[in-house]
Amino acid sequence: MKHHPFSNSVTALALALSLGALTTLSGGCRKSANTSDNQAAPGKPKVALVMKSLANEFFSTMAEGAKKHQAANATSYHLIVNGIKNETDLAEQVNLVEQMIAQQVNAIVIAPADSKALVTVLKHAKAAGILVVNIDNKLDADVLTQADLQVPFVGPDNRAGARKVGEVLAKQLQAGDKVAIIEGIPTAFNGQQRRLGFEDAMKAAGANMVSVQSGRWEMETANNVASAMLSEHADLKAILCANDNMALGAVSAIQAAGKTGKVLVVGFDNISAVRPLLNKGQVVATADQHGDQLAVFGIEAALKILKGEAPPADQTTAVDVVTK
Repeated sequence: MKHHPFSNSVTALALALSLGALTTLSGGCRKSANTSDNQAAPGKPKVALVMKSLANEFFSTMAEGAKKHQAANATSYHLIVNGIKNETDLAEQVNLVEQMIAQQVNAIVIAPADSKALVTVLKHAKAAGILVVNIDNKLDADVLTQADLQVPFVGPDNRAGARKVGEVLAKQLQAGDKVAIIEGIPTAFNGQQRRLGFEDAMKAAGANMVSVQSGRWEMETANNVASAMLSEHADLKAILCANDNMALGAVSAIQAAGKTGKVLVVGFDNISAVRPLLNKGQVVATADQHGDQLAVFGIEAALKILKGEAPPADQTTAVDVVTK
């Protein structure tokens, strides 16, 4: 697959944000973001936040939101912030959960990199008496049942959010127009749901879905995938991307192919790097699932459950469409 270089403007901004996230948080891959948080006083619960890729601005925003919440509620709980370096490093995320078990935290709030692969280690955490709350990417219901494990999910309806984004795009399409989807990691539940939501909207609009391929949530992978799609389908009208990182890659591929304005793009997450592209019309729409509050919702649910104030139940959080 031929690689097309990113456009300078899009890539410089996106990479700067990615590097900034890594510089700020990569130390949290193996230790607390605030080492004093590990020195928990008796009766003050330790809550571990275990996220996906710290190279993705969405998760650095999530971490900052959690840290601000803890700072405002410092007398209520201690917070340990962790994350992996890329979306596919499942072994490292399993290792992080094992470390949190060893540290005897009271609760783990996790955005799993894979909906199935993390269930076994989370069952170990539950067996160790640790409360587990699932955020962002929902754990696979069948695998949870097989493991006899119940984990509350606090997060958005990704399918409904993606469908809303797709419906905004559909207003600029005609029946029969060729469209393609760049999905996330195929085994991730939120990636599956976003693809289905995009498909719902495109089917309702009578669009012709010519390709669905994985960009693995990553900008460069999506750039290569989009380049190949544009080469194979000269009359492609739109690319629907399951996150904004991949939308950045798709926009760069479209620019490199000389098709800016001819191929529409949508994304998901509303990261700051995509907002200038929304204003220019290079991205039609994205979805804001309020990443700065998503971990906070999970933490607050965990604290209520630990206090016996609420049962461990699923909670659906808001997703809003963002346009120019």
